[in-house]
Amino acid sequence: MISFRSEQPYHEERPWGFFDLFIHNETNTVKIITVNPGESTSLQLHHLRQESWIVIAGSGVITVGQQHYEVKKNDFFTIPKETVHQLAAGKEPLVIVEISTGTFDEQDIVRIKDKYGRTDKK
Repeated sequence: MISFRSEQPYHEERPWGFFDLFIHNETNTVKIITVNPGESTSLQLHHLRQESWIVIAGSGVITVGQQHYEVKKNDFFTIPKETVHQLAAGKEPLVIVEISTGTFDEQDIVRIKDKYGRTDKK
């Protein structure tokens, strides 16, 4: 059952950039994430969802587990549940399509390292 689907996406600003949420349901969520030049998301993991990323514009470095990859348009990554990951833009915005599978909840972000002071103190 789809709980969110719209031609006008839900937009959310973050310190590193923003994302637009197009489809949100119990098993799949689709977002376009834009990381501003020189910025990065938290080094994080999720307990409840797997993510697949497709680079659609820009360049930067993507971290999956212990591996760091310099990326370009059309690169594809799968991030299993409970795997540490991060997006970091280079000199231009890094734009990816993210498809999440599992239970999507923005509260399911476990931040391990974050340059904006949002790490979890657990």
